[in-house]
Amino acid sequence: MSEKRVHLSKTEPSAYKALAAFSTTVGAVCAANGIDDRLKELVMMHSSMLNGCAFCVRTHTPKALAAGVSVDDIAQLTSWRESGVFSERERAALELAEEFVRIHDGGVRDEVYDRVGSVFTEKEYAALCWACISINAFNRLAIAGRYPVPPVS
Repeated sequence: MSEKRVHLSKTEPSAYKALAAFSTTVGAVCAANGIDDRLKELVMMHSSMLNGCAFCVRTHTPKALAAGVSVDDIAQLTSWRESGVFSERERAALELAEEFVRIHDGGVRDEVYDRVGSVFTEKEYAALCWACISINAFNRLAIAGRYPVPPVS
């Protein structure tokens, strides 16, 4: 049984365009503040996986691969704590991403804030936070609208 849902980005394109522009700004903020594409895409992929957003996982997979994230890296995202493939910066960013996905559990816990803050500068931390905010917004858009997963390109 196929369910028809309001396609938010088509029904209110001006709001979607604003979100897309926000995402572009966040990408520029990341680049300007030392967050490379590999790190940003790891955060995008991990957040989308945790949120259960197949649409965004599919959308960000080619971007992650182009940014130097390997298929093996992607496969190990769900077990990054036990994996040895991620750098200290990547591990800190993945932990921060988890805090943003689970923001309803009390926000970014002090111990995570301190740990992440010991790895990143204030500007890097802020850029990563904006990246987390951006992908979580897109995850919610795609999940609420049950956007179909695009085919592999």
